Amino acid sequence: MKIVCVLGSPRENANSSMIANRFSTAAKKFGSEVKTFVLNDLTFRGCQGCMLCKTQLDRCAVKDDLTEVLDAIRDTDVLVLASPVYYWDVSGQLKCFLDRTFSYLVPDFYTNPVKSRLAPGKKLVLILAQANPDQNMFTDIFPKFDYFFRSYGFNDTRLVRACGVGAPGEVENRADVMKLAEELAAELCGG
Repeated sequence: MKIVCVLGSPRENANSSMIANRFSTAAKKFGSEVKTFVLNDLTFRGCQGCMLCKTQLDRCAVKDDLTEVLDAIRDTDVLVLASPVYYWDVSGQLKCFLDRTFSYLVPDFYTNPVKSRLAPGKKLVLILAQANPDQNMFTDIFPKFDYFFRSYGFNDTRLVRACGVGAPGEVENRADVMKLAEELAAELCGG
């Protein structure tokens, strides 16, 4: 099984990244191949609104470090997106990445029942870490990702969420969250 892991935190020892790494380590034990991209280490731009992906190309026209990430997702079985919750949403790095996934939509996506250029049946794992301990806060983030990625043909979307983890590495003390990441890897990759 192929897994692409996209880390959206700008911090080293980021809680969201640690959860994603735990998932990836567990997935590797089941023979999965994992490719990880740290968005903050890449040089890329947001969607330019050029519409070339709808009029001339079947992929994003912008050539930068995100090109490899977008291409890798075409071939993956499981996409793991990890982000801290910054200012009531995912990090700017991950939001910029999400805008570039517009290129996955077919030109007539408004009316076409098959909206995506991606092969159907992929799985999404969204990992969120927030300093706010209130689990009722920021519950609107996952439904947006669920909507977008189901439009892209992902048929199984999951959420791993850690609340009340603000300091770098703090999630290491959350056995419940780390166990959830491992169990999810076993369920999705263990066959």
